Amino acid sequence: MAEQKESSVLFSLKELQNLEDERTKQEEDDRQRSALAEQQARLDEQRRALEVEEGRRRAEEERRRTDEQRTREEQARVDAIRHAEVERARLDAENAARMEAMRRQQEHEAQLVRIKEGSGKKKAMLIAVGVGAILFLGAIGAGVAFKINNDKAAAIQAAKDQEIAQQRAQVDKLMSDLKAQSDQVDQLTSAVSNAKSDADRAAAQQRLADAQKAQQVAKEQLATIQRGGGGGGRGGGGGGGGQPTKPRPACTCQAGDPLCSCL
Repeated sequence: MAEQKESSVLFSLKELQNLEDERTKQEEDDRQRSALAEQQARLDEQRRALEVEEGRRRAEEERRRTDEQRTREEQARVDAIRHAEVERARLDAENAARMEAMRRQQEHEAQLVRIKEGSGKKKAMLIAVGVGAILFLGAIGAGVAFKINNDKAAAIQAAKDQEIAQQRAQVDKLMSDLKAQSDQVDQLTSAVSNAKSDADRAAAQQRLADAQKAQQVAKEQLATIQRGGGGGGRGGGGGGGGQPTKPRPACTCQAGDPLCSCL
């Protein structure tokens, strides 16, 4: 009987040990599954963060390409306006010289008609010589006026070229600054994601906020230049075609003088 009781106790202890081993194994399996689940959750979170970052980077690149395209279109529009104004100034100068020559020619023909009708050959010859001199001087005046108009158009061209060069330099500098700031923002964003401690993360976030603020200021400056870049071209063309009218000097000729240019 004593041996049966001892054997029964040993069997019970063995069963308890087996149950304890199974419980311990179950707890270890649960811990491993929990650790694997946490690791998988972290990997999923990192993957989502990378996808978000990649989407942001693609959006920023698309925005940069859009800004560059808008800048090129604005520059092309400014160049077209500038060329149109120069061409209009040239045509105005040519038309003014042509109209002046036609007027002189008509005055010469009218003088010849009056000479033929009311004067002798000698007087007609003198008047013809005088009118020829007037026509010659008028042609010189028309040439001078044409040159003045061309010089003015060249001055307008030079001023606009200088203004466009300055605007282009400003746009190029701002685009370079924006690219550098975009790279800095990307680096700081990665620094925030990879921060090892809360203090490092807070410092990186502060630097990121400063970089984003500087980037926004550069964007606003670029937008201001793009909005105001064509204003000078549109406003400067209104006075290119006309010329100021000089007052005519007082006429001192004797009445009936055939060589007088102001009668």
